[in-house]
Amino acid sequence: MDAVRVSALREQLAGTGWPESALVFAGALRRSVGRRTARGLLLVGTEAYEPWHLAAHLDEEATRSGVARLAPTLLRHRVEPGAPAHLSYGLRGLTEARRGATVLLVAPAAAEAPLLERVQDARRSGATVLALDSGDSELTGLAHERLTVPVADPAAALLAAEPFELVQHLVSSATGSPGSRLARLAERLAGPPVAHW
Repeated sequence: MDAVRVSALREQLAGTGWPESALVFAGALRRSVGRRTARGLLLVGTEAYEPWHLAAHLDEEATRSGVARLAPTLLRHRVEPGAPAHLSYGLRGLTEARRGATVLLVAPAAAEAPLLERVQDARRSGATVLALDSGDSELTGLAHERLTVPVADPAAALLAAEPFELVQHLVSSATGSPGSRLARLAERLAGPPVAHW
């Protein structure tokens, strides 16, 4: 989605809280990967949902913004033999995550226990955990920052769009915003940094 379409999307969603919440979450993501000690952004979904679309948008924003650490490593539950290099990282990446790494878990439905255990291990090893989810209670104490998206939000229905798709566009475009502008906007927003719509 190009910048003009994202801008139009923000205008259509004005008053819903979505753009502001996405901006705050994107600011947390950008700060986490922007730390001097950062070792990378690990992006993982559930067994049923692979966030390759968000991975592509974050990669574009990394190039556009000049913040290379925004380019994620997509961790996959199943890696097919002969997969291209950028699609050949498995969940072992969570096991190897250490201090300075950022794990972004995208879960439009409840995440399975083995995945949550691996993410918890990454957190114990010092990784920062962010979650984009639909209200999974298991993520309450696991994620440092969290953006909860109701699966049947009326604002998304008005736009004939899937809420997770909308939020991923808003988050990825806001993540690529210049740090100073993002910080100023986040300071003006009311509410806690962890957003629940």
